[in-house]
Amino acid sequence: MRVLMVGDIVGRPGRKVLGYVLPKLIKDKQLDFVIVNGENSAGGFGITAETFKEIKKAGADVVTSGNHIWDKRDAEDLIDSEPRLLRPANYPPGVGGRGSIVVDVSGVKVGVINLAGRVYMEALDCPFRKAEEIVQEMHQAGVKLIFVDMHAEATSEKEAMGFYLDGRVTAVVGTHTHVPTGDERVLENGTAYQTDLGMTGPRDGVLGVDKDIIVAKFLEGTPKRFEVAKGAVWFCGLIVEADDATGKALGVERVRIEFEKDNLPW
Repeated sequence: MRVLMVGDIVGRPGRKVLGYVLPKLIKDKQLDFVIVNGENSAGGFGITAETFKEIKKAGADVVTSGNHIWDKRDAEDLIDSEPRLLRPANYPPGVGGRGSIVVDVSGVKVGVINLAGRVYMEALDCPFRKAEEIVQEMHQAGVKLIFVDMHAEATSEKEAMGFYLDGRVTAVVGTHTHVPTGDERVLENGTAYQTDLGMTGPRDGVLGVDKDIIVAKFLEGTPKRFEVAKGAVWFCGLIVEADDATGKALGVERVRIEFEKDNLPW
């Protein structure tokens, strides 16, 4: 099976480039399943019913998220009504929505787990213990292909999760920091890994936000109203080739597709 995991969609530019690139990529790369992180898809912060539908229409099978999942007013209703929209599984018991899902893909069970880190982020339940719990449940249900979106700030926490789950899941990829890392590989026991997929949206902003606003914030130290950057865009993700029978990753291919501001295809 060939699975694509796409880094954080940022604002309208991210949704536009996703809608343009993803259908072609699915066909050209013969992809069987697509996981997209959509937590920044609505104005750079949060997700709405409309942006979720737009991401799904582009070709996403499951949409993951992170700490910004709650930023829009209708978030709680949305995550309760859309089973293929995940929030981090390690939120405390009683929080709405779900943090994992198993999907049937042409007779093959595919599991997706969404986790959030705790280093330099909100104090949530332990992502390692929650991952252990869900992975065991999926294995008992006969699920061999399992893909983990570890939405975290610290490189160390994401790498630790990769090694912790190595050999027990198909892939562990990081999201949240919006900067694509060059360490994609298959770990010793057969789990694909990349510290951060990067982001899909404005390339020449600061993590997708207008660069002048962010520079002024650093210079002045005063609050600023963030706006999604304009101009050049890029699409960042990782393709994982996996063995359906064992759940092991056979190889990885980093994806980065760029469009300059004077050559946008829409």
